[in-house]
Amino acid sequence: MSWSAARERVLDCCVHVPEETNWPGWLPRMAFAPRGKAPRGDVLLVVFLRGAADMLNMVIPHGEEAYYQMRPTLGIPRPDDQRAKTSDRAVDLDGFFGLHPSMSPLLPAWRAGHLGIVHACGAPDESRSHFRAMELMERGVTDERGPASGWVGRHLASLDTGNVSPLRAIGLGEQAPRSLRGRVPVTALKSIADFHLHGDLQATARMQTILSSLYQSDEVLAGVGQETLAVLRTLKKLDPSTYVPSGGARYPAADFAMGLKQVAMLIKSEVGLEVAAIDLGGWDTHFSQGGSQGLMSGLMDDLAGGLGALHADLGNAISGVTVVVMSEFGRRAYENASLGTDHGHAGAMLLLSGQVHGGKVHGLWPGMAEGQLFGPGDLAVTTDYRDVLSELCRKRLNNPAVDQVFPEFDPTVTNIFKSS
Repeated sequence: MSWSAARERVLDCCVHVPEETNWPGWLPRMAFAPRGKAPRGDVLLVVFLRGAADMLNMVIPHGEEAYYQMRPTLGIPRPDDQRAKTSDRAVDLDGFFGLHPSMSPLLPAWRAGHLGIVHACGAPDESRSHFRAMELMERGVTDERGPASGWVGRHLASLDTGNVSPLRAIGLGEQAPRSLRGRVPVTALKSIADFHLHGDLQATARMQTILSSLYQSDEVLAGVGQETLAVLRTLKKLDPSTYVPSGGARYPAADFAMGLKQVAMLIKSEVGLEVAAIDLGGWDTHFSQGGSQGLMSGLMDDLAGGLGALHADLGNAISGVTVVVMSEFGRRAYENASLGTDHGHAGAMLLLSGQVHGGKVHGLWPGMAEGQLFGPGDLAVTTDYRDVLSELCRKRLNNPAVDQVFPEFDPTVTNIFKSS
């Protein structure tokens, strides 16, 4: 068993997803990271929409006539379409693009200049295979010959912040996402609440005693024992049951939103968090995708409701946080006979940050008219996702070693983020 696999096995023994989570109360700050050893740049949160999200129905080009010709059933009505209910229409952003009505919880962030969107964004891979596309995108490479580590993992390995916190990098879920894998240890965290064993302090103490014995009896596990116990001791000081979000934020009662809530608590508690990653799946909408209502609308309720609450909860702290929302590729421009959309090429990235040039849709729009589509009928990629992430590394994470994070890639300047 490898070092990292052993570590994830131990942490997985400690936690599971709670059936119910109720987090009222107030969270005091605690400084886990030594003074003067805070992250050099923003706290990075990577949200991966697994299944290839249909960004054309999330950030709608309502000024593009071809969009409605290709999607007579699934197209989201224009903001001024009097034939549709107001609640079903796209919410205008700039006269050409609009948000799906289920994405409305992100409007405060847009109006505050904290939400930027990069449309027609994606990877050069043309396989339209979920597995291959996710694999390459999370590794930040063009083909399988690149390094096996993830792009976030290489960022952490190439930037020595002096941060020794066991919670420097976390993955919310069963295991750490591929993007976080590398030389820097990552904590796979399901629920902070379960580190408290539902308030049973004696049980918590017994568990730590058992784990200490386990480490001593296994040569491989002994190497990660002290690190894992440090995680337990740190999380023991955080009590989710007493946490009340700031700014009137109300997190939806969904796993994704509860994960974001935990991230907000860790950021405010100053435990040394630099990077977190969380997934939201279910976006492979070949059948019955729905338009203003339906399957995908429900997914966007979870996404925007959680991110909107996070934005409100962080308040001024959003100036030191960058959230990146990405998916492995987009969907076909044409709706299919099953009232869904098939695998496509370009998608979009959402960027939530106090230091993004927000309130703007970035990127070169390629158009959707005849002769402008790519391949079998896909939106063309005009911005490589690594261009955005490379600028993020330099300007917001203060990591100049972009050539190590994205080897053999020559980034193009996008001017999406503000400099530190």
